[in-house]
Amino acid sequence: MNTTGDKAKRATVAIGPLSVDGFQVTDGSYRMSQAGAAKAINESPVYASRFLTSRDSKASLGQAFTDYTPEQIEVEPSPGDRGQTRINALPLEVVSAYWLYRTFKGNKAAFNLTWALLQESLERRFDAAFAVEHSESDRNALLTQRLQADLSVLGEAYAEPDELREVAQLEQQLHDAGLEPWQLPQTER
Repeated sequence: MNTTGDKAKRATVAIGPLSVDGFQVTDGSYRMSQAGAAKAINESPVYASRFLTSRDSKASLGQAFTDYTPEQIEVEPSPGDRGQTRINALPLEVVSAYWLYRTFKGNKAAFNLTWALLQESLERRFDAAFAVEHSESDRNALLTQRLQADLSVLGEAYAEPDELREVAQLEQQLHDAGLEPWQLPQTER
C-alpha cells in the first residue's frame, strides 16, 4: 500500500492502437493496474491474478514473486471522478512477464503485442546507435501497423495447442498424486 499519503499519478499510455492507464508512483517508477494488464491482451483480470500465484511467475521473476500480492496504491482521481481510486498495481517487469507467459500459453493478443514491442525495442537501440530520430507519433503509428498486421500464422506456430496444455496439466496432476503417468500399471498375481 502507498503509505506516504501521496497519490500515484495517472497518464494514458499509447501502445499502438491500445490506450492503457499508466501510473507513476512516488519513487518515480511505473505501474499498470492488474486489470489493465489483462485487458490489454483481451483477458479477464483473473488470469493475471492466477499468474501472480503460479509457479510460472516464480520461474519467470524469481523467488521474490512466489505468491506475489499486487501493491494497492491510491491514484489521483481523473477530473470529474469522485472519491478515492485504488488499484492493484503491477510493476512493468511483472506486466511484461505476464504478457510473455500468456503468449506461451497461446494468447494471440499477447503474442502480437509482445512481438511488436520486441521489434520496437530493438529498433530503438539501433536508432540510438546510428543517431536516427523518430517522433513518438511515428513510432506509435508503426506499432499500430504491426499490431494490426495478420500475425495469426506466426502466432499459431508459437502457440501451444489446447490439447497439449491439457495433457501436460493431467500429467502434472498425476505426478502430484505420486503416480507416474506413462508407467504401465503393476499387475497383481
